[in-house]
Amino acid sequence: MGEKNKYGQYMTPNIIADFMCTLVEHDKTAVCLEPSAGKGIFLSKLEKVGFRNILGFEIDETIINPNYNIRNESFVTSNLTPIYDVIIGNPPYIRWKNLETDLKKELENSVLWKNYCNSLCDYSSIFILKSAYLLKEKGELIFITPDYWFTTTHAKNVRNYLIENGYIKEIYHFNETPIFDKVKVSFVIFKYVKDTAKNPNISVTKYLSKQKITEQDLTEIKNKTSADASFFDIPQFKKDEKWILVPNKDKSEIEKYETACNTNTFGDFCRIGNGMVSGLDKAFQIKNESLLNEKENKNSINVLKAKDLNSISFGKTTKYIFLKQETDEKNFQSEYPNFSEQLAEYKTKLKNRYSYGKDLKYWEWAFLRNFNLFKTEKERIFCPCKERITKRQRFRFSVVPPEYFPTQDVTALFKKEETKEDIRYIAALLNSKFVFKWLSNKGTRKGDIIEFSEKPISSIPYRKINFSNKKEVQLHDKIVSLVNNYSTCHEETIFQNIDECFEQLFIIK
Repeated sequence: MGEKNKYGQYMTPNIIADFMCTLVEHDKTAVCLEPSAGKGIFLSKLEKVGFRNILGFEIDETIINPNYNIRNESFVTSNLTPIYDVIIGNPPYIRWKNLETDLKKELENSVLWKNYCNSLCDYSSIFILKSAYLLKEKGELIFITPDYWFTTTHAKNVRNYLIENGYIKEIYHFNETPIFDKVKVSFVIFKYVKDTAKNPNISVTKYLSKQKITEQDLTEIKNKTSADASFFDIPQFKKDEKWILVPNKDKSEIEKYETACNTNTFGDFCRIGNGMVSGLDKAFQIKNESLLNEKENKNSINVLKAKDLNSISFGKTTKYIFLKQETDEKNFQSEYPNFSEQLAEYKTKLKNRYSYGKDLKYWEWAFLRNFNLFKTEKERIFCPCKERITKRQRFRFSVVPPEYFPTQDVTALFKKEETKEDIRYIAALLNSKFVFKWLSNKGTRKGDIIEFSEKPISSIPYRKINFSNKKEVQLHDKIVSLVNNYSTCHEETIFQNIDECFEQLFIIK
């Protein structure tokens, strides 16, 4: 975003500030505040359209514009009372761990921060909370922020504070649109009203273009004529829930799926592990298997990379150098001559890998994360650790034989001992349209990228089979049979049949 310093300042583009000012509904006599004024862009825009009672705060004296009414002091510690009709701006974003000591001390002395935030909250949280507090009844708060606090658990109390004291009127979600230069973060512009009377619905705009936004784009968004956006209303958010921006029809389908799963999640039924880290994959990928001696063959493993995974099935595999016992360099060179020759080309880079705090030999993998899990003689499910959902209808969870291992771009799932469902049933559910919709809206997401590490997968709702119910067992077995059929013929229509089976499962009481 260009200009940034220790205060987390990201300068707002002119057209975004103009757009946000069009969302103000108060008349020009309104008392206005910009809590992180920067160079005064919002103050100038408000003044240009006729507002006169305007105040800004800016802690960084080096960027203050003397042409505007800006106080050079911290908004966090400012002694203000709730007299504002309009608060507008672009609050600073800094993680707690990256905050300067003096800023941390300010937060530690803030009653709002202590009551509603924790060390996982972003610095912007205090600006949202304090701004909402400083509004008069029917006052408007209009901010642009990253969207992550809408769904993270640690921001739950911030969200609760807002809905307990007012309502959200409008949300504009810019998924992967580059709002600020060189920053790949999804942003939202939201309008909040402090009011004891609740507005029944929230007007949501989801803008999907990945091109740099223009003034014309914003005009079309405001007029609801943009071909790159969807427009819909949703009910007001409830206490303790994540703020999910999904049309009512989709929300009903998600809730139906969650209800059918009855609070069960994949973490209850599967062990989940992120793949092992070689530190330099290209060095360990065996280039000529025909040259290997017997010992080298025994000290290699079959690896599946993320790019070779498909829904249910998988493509080509790659053999990797993988020594199963410790050795010294002299023995390594004599007993594994082909390995030694291949790794010699990468020796310097291998020695410079991140060592995870151990004396790492250049022929060793950097981090054997979850190796004891992967070496078990059990079928497993592999998926990419990250997946772009654009133009996809389902994810890529592959059923994989025991002899295959994942590297760091792959996450693996194993049935727990007590799990009765067939692993093909588990894979079918993960590849279903229901999990796709759930993760697209409630998963760990950055723009169009869904994350598949242990925690996000663990939280996916799981439809457990009641093996005393004949109908459920029949549907379970049919799903397993369909997965087996797909593995041999790869007919895409089979997935429709699998989804229909789950539809039937979800309505069984």
